[in-house]
Amino acid sequence: MDATLQNLSPFGVEVAGMQVSEAADRDISSLKQLLAENGVVILRNQSIDDAEFVSFLKRLGDLMFTAGEKPVPHQPWLNLVSNVGRDRTPRSVFHTDTSYVVKPPAYTALKAILLPECGGETLFSNQYCAFETLPTRVKEKLSNATVLHLASGVKLDADQESQAWHPLFQRHPVSGKTALFLSTPERCQVIQGLTLAESQRAIRLLYKHSIRPRRLYRHDWQNGDIVIWDNRCTMHRADHAKVIGDRVLHRGLIASEMGDKT
Repeated sequence: MDATLQNLSPFGVEVAGMQVSEAADRDISSLKQLLAENGVVILRNQSIDDAEFVSFLKRLGDLMFTAGEKPVPHQPWLNLVSNVGRDRTPRSVFHTDTSYVVKPPAYTALKAILLPECGGETLFSNQYCAFETLPTRVKEKLSNATVLHLASGVKLDADQESQAWHPLFQRHPVSGKTALFLSTPERCQVIQGLTLAESQRAIRLLYKHSIRPRRLYRHDWQNGDIVIWDNRCTMHRADHAKVIGDRVLHRGLIASEMGDKT
């Protein structure tokens, strides 16, 4: 990749000097490897429209769309992330995108459209680190655990996927590293083999462990940013607490490849 890479703190990588509209096949391969190893990639100074954004995302894999989300006009593969016209502050908690389907998205990408005067950062948790720092006894006890992920906060039709079982400890198909695969406790209800009370207590503790502040990367958006993250080894949330002004982003999801195990 003919670009400048800068490691972020405490994790993630920033890429400067590469226009995604001109990316070669080897750049796409390098980007997938960066995502697998680092979880989050920030692409600076991108000047592309939505059609070019979609074309770029298709080079990362097959696109998917979360049922119940609002699509971007004329770009049905993208959905609108916006606070414009809302009476109350949007609610955001750490989560994994669309984890309640059998094949959750491998990657999520956001393109900055309109940024507020201040606030509106996006925070990320490193789920590799979350797994690695678990006590050995917890890893051993839950080594084969699977978790039931349920849909919440989206309107689904009766025939649309609304729940799926996933391993709690998930081996990434590219990096080979193990991540603690969770979402918000509202969407992680049961650990197979534990009672409901035991499950919910364990999930709350694991979730709290995952999002300790010192291990989070906070992204301060700039015009021209595209941010991509790997849902198999991160969680994320938007910080709406101190937003002043309109915040508009366009989001695309890239499906896991057929050989991926979740």
